[in-house]
Amino acid sequence: MDITNDGATADLSTRRKRAVIATLIGNFMEWFDFAVYGFVAVNIGHAFFPAGNTTAALLSSLAVFGIAFLLRPIGGMVLGVIGDRVGRRESLAISIIIMSTSTFVLAILPTYQHIGMWATVALVLTRCVQGMSVGGEWMGAGTFLVEYAPANRRGLAASVISATAAFGVATGSFVVFAISGWLDARSFNEWGWRVPFVLAVPVGLIGLYMRLKLEDTPVFEEIKARSSGAVVKTPFLASLKEDSRMIGIAFLFASITGLGFYYFVTYMVNYLPVTGHLGRTQAVMASGASLVLYGLFCPLAGWLSDRIGRRKTFLIGIFGHMALGIPVFFMLSSGSLLLAFVGLVVFAWFQALINVMNTVVVVELFPPRTRMTSGALALNLGAGPVAGTGPLIAAALVASTGIAISPAFYLCAIALIAFVILYFALPETCRRSLVEEEPISPLSGEEDPSLGPARAAR
Repeated sequence: MDITNDGATADLSTRRKRAVIATLIGNFMEWFDFAVYGFVAVNIGHAFFPAGNTTAALLSSLAVFGIAFLLRPIGGMVLGVIGDRVGRRESLAISIIIMSTSTFVLAILPTYQHIGMWATVALVLTRCVQGMSVGGEWMGAGTFLVEYAPANRRGLAASVISATAAFGVATGSFVVFAISGWLDARSFNEWGWRVPFVLAVPVGLIGLYMRLKLEDTPVFEEIKARSSGAVVKTPFLASLKEDSRMIGIAFLFASITGLGFYYFVTYMVNYLPVTGHLGRTQAVMASGASLVLYGLFCPLAGWLSDRIGRRKTFLIGIFGHMALGIPVFFMLSSGSLLLAFVGLVVFAWFQALINVMNTVVVVELFPPRTRMTSGALALNLGAGPVAGTGPLIAAALVASTGIAISPAFYLCAIALIAFVILYFALPETCRRSLVEEEPISPLSGEEDPSLGPARAAR
């Protein structure tokens, strides 16, 4: 790592292990809840909206699911400012407190039958709070892990975030599938859908306990110790003033990363039985198995980026989505379980490449004093208007055109735009110091030559 002291190697190694475990647990719970809500959206629609029109209730439930995306930039900004102003650990702790509390509230909320429209209002408010938590969690967890990691293994460290997200989604889908199979349809619709949310609460409390025991990252401790005001008082204003160009770059790669991820974890499991003519059980099992493989691909993607660089790894992943998006959807719509699974695995590999890079590059791209604020703002804006609406646009394309592979058109178009712009604009960041304010050239990622002998001396 950039600032490791030789005399504190053993202590730092212990702190790194605690940081990985604490971050892993909290991130797992966040994405477990994300998956569970999507899988029980029908039941939530019945519970919190007026009875009579099942389709309207489902659409209303999914609309509430989408509200979380609108609040993500606000949550990311608030928790990012806390991370840059107060500390990375405090931001992580607040994030998991918010998510654990709102998840518990969702598990015990009275239904529309009991309190009428107040149940709907309470559901909307709860999802807004959860959206704010998710908005800060990804950037906070990524910053914490990458700032703790050795300089030559930051990509591998960042892969933990993407991998645990995959395992959280896969576990959530399997838990819902198991509980719905164990209970009869009436019991599951009345109360069984609440059980996965209840199960998430103790996991969140364990994660909170571990996060509160952490020490802040060595990077933040160093910038806080400086006497020249390295900890900025207004990170948001400084972010808009100093980081606007890099926020634009991060927004672009967050958009294609998020679009591919939400296609993978929320849309394809529904695409397979509806358009791909597979059974519901086959679709869930194929999607779950490919998510597990995706989680295993993530460390390989991180390792690869530590070897060949972030920029090459990112561009390979984006090119894969651009060039193979249509063939993948041909396989998904073939009606063959084997071909569909192969398509999911191919998609999973290229998504792993860009998803892990999305985490590590956004940390390395920004200076330490505004890192969490700028990164969270870019990631959550990208995850909202482009990525968050991706599954809805994909479903609308199939419905309006009748072309089974039409979701690939939107994916390939966004990937093409991202590839062309990032080819010229994305810097190489893997050798950047996480502490120093290092100007870099757009393509090479090398330090500004104008720094000259002063940089060499340092």
